[in-house]
Amino acid sequence: MDGIITTINNLVWSPALVFLCLAAGIYFTLATRFLQVRCIPDMGRQLFRGEKSANGVSSFQSLMMSLAGRVGVGNIAGVATAIAFGGPGSVFWMWTVALLGSATSFIECTLAQIYKEQDPDTGEYRGGPAYYIEKAYAHTKARGFMKFYAVIFAIDMFVATSYFLPGIQANGVAAAVENAWGTSTLVTAIILAAALAVIIIGGVKRIATFASLVVPVMAVIYIVIAIVILLTNLSEIDDVFALIFRSAFNMEAGLSGMLGVAIMWGVKRGIYSNEAGQGTGPQHAAAAEVSHPAKQGFVQAFAVYVDTLFVCSATAFIIISTDMYKVFEGESEDGAVRYAGSLPDGVAVGPGFVQSALDSFVSGLGPSFVALAIAFFAFTTVLAYYYLAETNFVFLARKIKNKNYRRAFLWVLRVLIVVSVFVGATTSPGNAWTLGDIGVGTTAWLNIIAILILQVPALKTLKDYERQRKEGREPDFDPAEVGIKNANFWAERKAARLALGEEPGAHVDPLDVADNANATNRADKA
Repeated sequence: MDGIITTINNLVWSPALVFLCLAAGIYFTLATRFLQVRCIPDMGRQLFRGEKSANGVSSFQSLMMSLAGRVGVGNIAGVATAIAFGGPGSVFWMWTVALLGSATSFIECTLAQIYKEQDPDTGEYRGGPAYYIEKAYAHTKARGFMKFYAVIFAIDMFVATSYFLPGIQANGVAAAVENAWGTSTLVTAIILAAALAVIIIGGVKRIATFASLVVPVMAVIYIVIAIVILLTNLSEIDDVFALIFRSAFNMEAGLSGMLGVAIMWGVKRGIYSNEAGQGTGPQHAAAAEVSHPAKQGFVQAFAVYVDTLFVCSATAFIIISTDMYKVFEGESEDGAVRYAGSLPDGVAVGPGFVQSALDSFVSGLGPSFVALAIAFFAFTTVLAYYYLAETNFVFLARKIKNKNYRRAFLWVLRVLIVVSVFVGATTSPGNAWTLGDIGVGTTAWLNIIAILILQVPALKTLKDYERQRKEGREPDFDPAEVGIKNANFWAERKAARLALGEEPGAHVDPLDVADNANATNRADKA
């Protein structure tokens, strides 16, 4: 069974998926006319301008929810692995895939906003690949197939994020805490499960609030540590950048012949870390309260930069500037050592690189800091997984007529993920990582193919945003104006504004339309 699971995982995360992500990034970069560069001012403008409402979170909170999933253990262990097997040049290719992935992220997250809807029980905004796959072609003969396609995506994402992946993140936290401070895994499991239960019971608003408080702090502290180490080794900064660029183009002595593996590891780890195209970011993007879908597309495009250009780069600079890494031949620790650096013997590839780097800076700092970083990164990632699982569960459960049944099943999900965290923290991970990777990898395949097919509404929406900005207006979305069908939320929003006499751009809850209509009907009957 182990061999079968591993074989399936290798097929899913094959070079074909890497090349598909790259090709999509290049295509969307050209289709959006290098949006990720020319629209940086729009990204900054929308980052803090988004409003929040009773049903939607702010743009910033949505960004933090997304980063909670993107910024995880992979930002520490994943970067170290890329350097170990691809050399320092892999960092350059991580930057490259982040630049391309930003355009992909814009497309998928804009689609999520266009086709979002409201949870029938809570009124909260829901959206993501399952929603836009189902809705975009609902008016065509392909609607039956696309609906089936959407259900497959939702089931796949639900299974991966509701049980397998949360347990693995909890296991990483428990192991790091035990190694640093000797804390019992049982104690860590109880604390993690209790904290998770308190937050997820509060729904998306509490998750968003927690993420907006914790994610910026942990990311800033991590980046500041990297900057301090760089400034301490000020004379090494030029050498670090030079080494990365020389290695990226096969010009570093001792690392010649590694161009192919540098590209492959950089792209693979970059995609895995920033998640552009994987279909995870759109589900957080749909939760935001904005007046135009492109606004949240810009915010989520910026999320890719935060994850890779800031946090992953911080890890790379910590490792390379202190010379605490090894480069192996053959993409395995069993291969010949191409570069040994100053890394002590016996340090395994992964978080140990960062621990050794920090210890060389301040003795004893490494284990504790890495344990704290992993604890915060992994816990917020679990919250992101829960939200992904809940969103896809709501999509699958919409057809259940009885509201009480829907709510009961939602509580089952909450209990399941809390149990997953507790069990994961106290037991060996086994095949859970591989099964989770298969789940997320297959959703990446499904989502990238989908957004390549469904790209037109997102591109129309970008043009509409730019047209309104050029006219000096604050962009406000009307799907009928740009010829987009089945964007029911936005059509109802327009009707609500007209019914209540609101000016374009003002937020009106579509549920208010029903209340207003009911009140009118009662008055007519009276």
